[in-house]
Amino acid sequence: MGYYDSSEEPKQRRRKSLPWKSVSTSIISGIVGGALVLGVYPLTEGKGSGAGLQPAQTEQQQPAETASSFTKQAEPVSNPASGNSVADIVDRLSPAIVGVSNQQQGFDNSGQQSSRENGSGSGVIFKKSGNDAFIVTNNHVVEGAESIQITLSDGKKEEADLVGTDPLSDLAVLKISSKNVKAAAPFGDSSKLRAGEKVIAIGNPLGLEFSRTVTEGIISGKDRSVSVTTSAGDWQLNVLQTDAAINPGNSGGPLINMNGEVIGINSLKISQSGVEGLGFAIPSKDVMPIAEQLLKDGKVQRPMLGVSLVDASQIPQAFMKDSLQLPSDVTEGALVEQVQYNSPADAAGLQKQDFITAIDGKAIQDSTGLRKELYSKKVGDKITITAYRNGKVITKTVTLTKNS
Repeated sequence: MGYYDSSEEPKQRRRKSLPWKSVSTSIISGIVGGALVLGVYPLTEGKGSGAGLQPAQTEQQQPAETASSFTKQAEPVSNPASGNSVADIVDRLSPAIVGVSNQQQGFDNSGQQSSRENGSGSGVIFKKSGNDAFIVTNNHVVEGAESIQITLSDGKKEEADLVGTDPLSDLAVLKISSKNVKAAAPFGDSSKLRAGEKVIAIGNPLGLEFSRTVTEGIISGKDRSVSVTTSAGDWQLNVLQTDAAINPGNSGGPLINMNGEVIGINSLKISQSGVEGLGFAIPSKDVMPIAEQLLKDGKVQRPMLGVSLVDASQIPQAFMKDSLQLPSDVTEGALVEQVQYNSPADAAGLQKQDFITAIDGKAIQDSTGLRKELYSKKVGDKITITAYRNGKVITKTVTLTKNS
C-alpha cells in the first residue's frame, strides 16, 4: 500500500531502551499525533516536504457552545430549495466549503526566501460568531504550516489563525474573519447513518484548480477502524467508509447526506494497486465534540497514565519466557519500559517490566489498544490494571490525571 504525506515526521527524543529493542511506543505525555501512514493516504495535495509539527498558536477564545448547538445555531446556507437533489445540496453548501493552503517558507528560482504552498486541502465553515468564523479541517492539512491561507467560495482569500489541533483524531480548527463569510454548514448525526445511504463529497482534489469538485457515492460501512501511525504512536481511528471518489486535496472536506448535512470529514483513502472506492471520513459524532474542545482549550485534554510501553510483538519470545516469566499462553499485551516519576502509574505502584494485559477487565493486545481504552476514560476516573510481575498476576488501581 502506498503513502502520501506533505509533512515530515518530527524526530523523537532519544532515551535508553531495553537491551533487545531500539524503538518503543511512548504514552508518557498522553498525547498522540502526527501524519497518518500504514497504507492509507492522508488526502492532502502536497507541494513538497515540510517541517515537523509546530506548537499550536492559540488565542483566547470565548466559551465554546455545546457540540449539539453547532447544528442548531449554524446560520442556514440559504433557503432550502424545494427538492433535495445533489445539485440543490451543492448549491446550498458550497458557500461553507473552503480551500486550505499550508504555507511554508522556501526559496524561489532566484534564491530569495519566500512563502510557498507546501500542501493544500479542504475545510468546512461550521460556526460563525460575531467577527469570527471557524473552520474544521484535518490536522495533517495544516501540520507544520507557518501560515494558513483560506480560499472562500467566491475566490476571496483570508489568512487563518490556528485555534487548535488534535493530531490523534486528525482534526484542526481554524479562525478567519467573518466579513466575507456567507454561512456555516449544518452538521448531522452520523450515528443515524445506514450502510447504503447516498452521500456527496465536495472538496479540492489535486489543488484549487479543481476546487469544489462534487462526487457521489454511498456509505459503504459504519464503525470502521483504520490503523494509523502518528508522530507519537500508533492509533485506531474510527471512520465511515464510502465509495464516493475522494483524492489528495479532499482532506478536510465534507461528506454530506441527502438532507444537506455534514456527516463526516474526509480524511483517508486506501492506496493500493487494484483497489478502488475505499475512502474514509471521520464521523460527525466524533468531529463536533473535538471541535468544541479545540475552540475552548486549543487542544483535547485526555487522561494520563505515565508510562512508556513496548508491544508484545516487539519482545523476543525468550525474553518473555525467561525474564518476564510469562505463561506460554500470554502472547498479547504491553510491557512497561519506563514509569514517569510522580505520575498516576507511579502512584499506583506500577513498575518497570510489569506486563499489562487488561484495563478494567478488558484484554488489550498492544500499546495501541491500551491507549484506546485509556482515552475512553475521563480525568479523575479510577481504572484497574491487570498485569504480570515476575510471572504472577497483579492488579493496580490507578486514578487518572490530566496531561500537563
